[in-house]
Amino acid sequence: MTNHSTYTNGHAPATTNGHAPATTNDAIEQRMHRARSIVVKLEQALRTIILGQDEILAGVVQALVAGGHVLLEGAPGLGKTQIVRTLARLVGGSFARIQFTPDLMPSDVLGTSLVVTTAEGGKDLSYRPGPIFANLVLADEINRATPKTQSALLEAMAERTVSVEGKPLPLPSPFFVLATENPIEMEGVYPLPEAQLDRFLVKLIVRMPDLETLARIGARAEDPAPPSPLGSPEELVFAQGVARSIPAAPHVEQYAAKLVLATHAHRAARYGAGPRAMQALMACGRARSLAAGRAVVAVEDVAAAASSVLRHRVGMRFEAEAEGMTADTVVAQILACTAVG
Repeated sequence: MTNHSTYTNGHAPATTNGHAPATTNDAIEQRMHRARSIVVKLEQALRTIILGQDEILAGVVQALVAGGHVLLEGAPGLGKTQIVRTLARLVGGSFARIQFTPDLMPSDVLGTSLVVTTAEGGKDLSYRPGPIFANLVLADEINRATPKTQSALLEAMAERTVSVEGKPLPLPSPFFVLATENPIEMEGVYPLPEAQLDRFLVKLIVRMPDLETLARIGARAEDPAPPSPLGSPEELVFAQGVARSIPAAPHVEQYAAKLVLATHAHRAARYGAGPRAMQALMACGRARSLAAGRAVVAVEDVAAAASSVLRHRVGMRFEAEAEGMTADTVVAQILACTAVG
């Protein structure tokens, strides 16, 4: 895409050395190359620490570049916590881990105001920030907390601010929440409501490693050393900005819209995805195109993101679940029968 600018004399500005200035395309290509190198370095470094979860690692990094939050579902011991700890060190930002329990209060997440003694001997309120004020926040076993505490976290995720005494305090940038939930725990848990699940850009399923990966994990005599930072949070913000600027053709946007609408028409769906799913599909598509080194979003980028974006936004009918169907089954069938254009 060429930028057409208007100059008072009708000519482009000359340079002192007599050469034409760098074209807009050259500048875009340089920005793309720099942003893609950030994404590639993050993924490669994660793979040296976390074995056998390449697809999950790529999904987490791309969600981070897309500027959204991730819900990780998987049994204990599959490395969910290690993923976000390692990612925080690689990005170079601040990290906070919140262990969600039934007695966790919203103030334990957002912070609280305390009565303190001033230098003059009087009393005043002083706000003590909670762990939510970090670049990367691990909300471990989020479905163990009560709905009140879940809502406090999810509101901060959506608004990216915390209200203190009526005044909004901005959360740091970048701000990324990775929440985990254990699907095999059925007692003492509070499943996230559908409206709150929609706040997560993607939901990723962490599965058991295969035989070869388990052998490689067992061959490690000790845990690998923590990685050194690969950059700074500012570099990640730069990559996010480049990803947002990647254009998409109308037929790609229409394809994404068709996928969202098809979730409502499927016979197995009790309810389908909403407009936020459309935004998520395009955001993830842009992040995937950046990771692949493409300057425009392709249909395959949107299709590749569909499962992680839509699976937690589709409610299943009881009859379909009784037949063994899942949201992933619905998304796969929609992808198979949705035409481009």
